[in-house]
Amino acid sequence: MVGPNRPQFVLFGSSIVEFSYGDHGWGAILADIYARKADTLVRGYAGWSSRQALQVLDQVFPKDAALQPSLVIVYFGGNDSMLPLPSALGLHDPHVPLAEYVENMRKIAIHLKSLSEKTRIIFLTAPPVDKAEICRTYGDKIAELRTNESCRIYSEACLKLCQEMNVKAVDLWTVLQKEDGWESACFTDGIHLSAEGSKIVVKEIMKVLREADWEPSLHWKALPIEFESLLPNYLVSSDTKTMLSEASSIRHMQWE
Repeated sequence: MVGPNRPQFVLFGSSIVEFSYGDHGWGAILADIYARKADTLVRGYAGWSSRQALQVLDQVFPKDAALQPSLVIVYFGGNDSMLPLPSALGLHDPHVPLAEYVENMRKIAIHLKSLSEKTRIIFLTAPPVDKAEICRTYGDKIAELRTNESCRIYSEACLKLCQEMNVKAVDLWTVLQKEDGWESACFTDGIHLSAEGSKIVVKEIMKVLREADWEPSLHWKALPIEFESLLPNYLVSSDTKTMLSEASSIRHMQWE
């Protein structure tokens, strides 16, 4: 562990988390926003459901860790909500029945809440899917297993659980479909997020962080920057310093 210790933000989930550090991904955007303020750690596992997540929960989030995360953003549901794979395919079946999914997510929330009094949680629901693009990219058989209706059902179940457990949530199924032409704008293959989709996810996360009555606040404006920010006079003029400062403000303005 390098120091000084910063707040830790952990992204925990399946492929939408694992791929979030890709080009203009939502994990990368969060890491940029919180540079010198918090460490953003990715614990993403493509193909996983809430069932696999529950099996490694103690390893990913040990209760006896010296430093516990300040924020955990959890995403499981897209794979859980897939229709059951035909046994004849002989493949790993990510489908998790709805009742089991809800209980798995409940257990994840209980475990994360037990880590520390200051550990905050945001759940991301199952997003919508673009069946036509899934068909073009992965073929008819995979497209038949992922439906927007199933994603809606799992998303609503997650939101209901969050309300019951007082856990913050982002309703990806709804917010992504508000974008004009969301099918092509928000996804690369009908399932995984594009740069535009990632921007929407970050805006919703930042909205939660801005509005939450958490003490201390985890919004980027509320966190102190690590060490004094210096630009040596012999490298840049005062005008350049002003320009860079303004550019930084503009860069972050969209996330306010």
